[in-house]
Amino acid sequence: MDNDYFSKLNQYRSMWVMVFFDLPTETKKDRRIASKFRKALLVDGFAMFQFSIYTRFCPSKENVAVHIKRVKSQLPPQGKICIINITDRQFGLMELFNGTKPQKNQRPSQQLELF
Repeated sequence: MDNDYFSKLNQYRSMWVMVFFDLPTETKKDRRIASKFRKALLVDGFAMFQFSIYTRFCPSKENVAVHIKRVKSQLPPQGKICIINITDRQFGLMELFNGTKPQKNQRPSQQLELF
């Protein structure tokens, strides 16, 4: 089989985990909790896509489950958090705009997985 077949297959096997959140920031304690949550996402290999939206590339569904479990273990006591996973193919079809100008879909750098 050719490389194009494996490339297409990989686009459906590899996934992106997206974490959307809206956390309270009225008090100093609220801001500290929100900051701790964002830092935990960064430590786990997520990158900021937009403010309050973080993404992480995962090579398999099994790897997605590991990172979703880690995010759930860091959930703050208040606020709204949404976790979604989509295929690499779906992520690549995203349309991005800055105002009315279309933007090129620049993916965060992929992490090298050694195991």
